[in-house]
Amino acid sequence: MTAGMIEGGRLRRALLGTTATVVLATALVGVAPTAVAADARSQQWYLDAMGAEDIWKTATGRGITVAVIDTGVDPDTPSLKGKVLKGWDASESKGDETDDYTGHGTTLAEIIVGSGTGGGLRGLAPDAKVIPYRVADTERQNEQAVNAFDIAEAIKAAVDSDARIINISMASDYYSEEEREAVQYALQKGKLVFAGAGNNAKKGNKKQYPASYPEVVAVAATTQGGVVADYSQHGEAIDLAAPGSKIPGYCDKSLAKYCVSDGTSFSSALASASAALIWSVHPDWTGSQVLRAMFESAGRGADWKPGTVSTKAGHGVIRPNAHINRGIGKPGDANISPLTNEPTGGAAAGSATPSTAPSANPNPSASASTSADAPSATASTQAPDGKSTSGAPVAGSSESAAGTESGGGGNPGVIIGAVAGVIVLAGVGVVIARRRRAA
Repeated sequence: MTAGMIEGGRLRRALLGTTATVVLATALVGVAPTAVAADARSQQWYLDAMGAEDIWKTATGRGITVAVIDTGVDPDTPSLKGKVLKGWDASESKGDETDDYTGHGTTLAEIIVGSGTGGGLRGLAPDAKVIPYRVADTERQNEQAVNAFDIAEAIKAAVDSDARIINISMASDYYSEEEREAVQYALQKGKLVFAGAGNNAKKGNKKQYPASYPEVVAVAATTQGGVVADYSQHGEAIDLAAPGSKIPGYCDKSLAKYCVSDGTSFSSALASASAALIWSVHPDWTGSQVLRAMFESAGRGADWKPGTVSTKAGHGVIRPNAHINRGIGKPGDANISPLTNEPTGGAAAGSATPSTAPSANPNPSASASTSADAPSATASTQAPDGKSTSGAPVAGSSESAAGTESGGGGNPGVIIGAVAGVIVLAGVGVVIARRRRAA
């Protein structure tokens, strides 16, 4: 899992999560991920911290579909049986979207919708569905010819599918006009796009994309102690935070066992699942209303001033239970985005309308299978685009997992290296250098 780049403004992304021992040619910082017990559910500390059992009495994500733009999703793991819909291999590389070449995408799918069957991961929104869109990370780009615009095209295809939510656990240092247009299209059509903020806060803390596009919900990672992790990217782009440390996931593409590791990939997936839970309770809401409820119900410090956001945790740590069972967070204007404060185009929530831009999902809805609350952080004033600016520290909240933003949280087993490669695109006489890193 590495970050991807295309020279000349074409972007490639890094996989934002460091699920297990997917080291390949990348570098690991901190302690290497460790194998966990056969019953991975016992390692999912964040479900207990978030009050998942209480949430599931009211909401399970039923009726909501999440697009997972990643390394592919294997629909045949015990925990994903019957939960994976037909997707698309946007990378145009060997295999298809059900061939997960690292185990990363399958891990995220289980974190979002897993049933927990066979000792697998239990998803936060277990009755939701996922649609996989496979794209290439740096390693895959270095090994074979791939589609140079796979992420942008995958986003557009996901927008035109039945998915209301799009999860992108990948990151790059570089802006892409094609990807920016794709996420603008998603916002216009009423879809929510979540992306991991990145894992390189201690390695320059550069803005990461797609998380830093104004139309994307950038999600930072918190530790088991409830503080923003020291590896998690911070800055004005951050919108929310969610658990991302000591999370179990598949160790490699064999999908034979789980390992514990860190990364904002997990945080993004949990935020996507949180949105699915809220949307399943309010199916007639627009994406803007779901996100506004997430912002208003997020865990914040007691001294957090109203109307401000944090450069570390954004609007706070996701708390779907606070909205679902306690009614915190109002929907507000149906067609004004809380990200940009601009009209979203008035599209109905979850509608799958034909794209006016080129995208190619041959059959996104057919079945492919038979079947931490409350961080403390730095308060800040809100910038015009809805992202945050710096400010002073605030205290932790009384909800579970309160603490201070400066907490480091143990030993981040985070993939931060990136492999640069040169590839000739299939059918095109263009040489492209690419970088993608896990976030």
